[in-house]
Amino acid sequence: MERVPMTIYGHEKLSAELKHLQQVERPNIIAQIDEARGHGDLKENAEYHAAKERQGFIEGRIAELESKLSRAEIIDPTKNTGSRITLGATVTLVDCDTDKQVVYALVGPDEADLEKGLISTTSPIGRALLGKEEGDEAVVAAPGGKRTYEVEKVEFKPIAV
Repeated sequence: MERVPMTIYGHEKLSAELKHLQQVERPNIIAQIDEARGHGDLKENAEYHAAKERQGFIEGRIAELESKLSRAEIIDPTKNTGSRITLGATVTLVDCDTDKQVVYALVGPDEADLEKGLISTTSPIGRALLGKEEGDEAVVAAPGGKRTYEVEKVEFKPIAV
């Protein structure tokens, strides 16, 4: 089976979501289905059909999370060292065209949140950065054209989520 790389923080986040689905959402939807059954004919009971659809979504997400967590390859960024960019690295970049500085942490696909500065290693910029070191340039094929970034700093520290 294919391993699923993620930071320790991403593993905690997915574990918390799984726990919530199993302990809160699943019991709630079961209660809603039981209540909807009591409203009569199931063929014309929209409340029942909506609850069953929601149950299917919840069970599917639980199965997906269990699968990912069982195949997780957990990376603790604070234990990494070196100067090469890998999963868990926090990188400071300078856009070569605008001189604008940005800071990103490279995380697994399920952890990405651009507003928090968390980018996936499978994103175009994430793929371009992997393996680079301080002083290297990374060329990213972005929707608006190619962008060039200079790697200013590579750190391995706790990721603020």
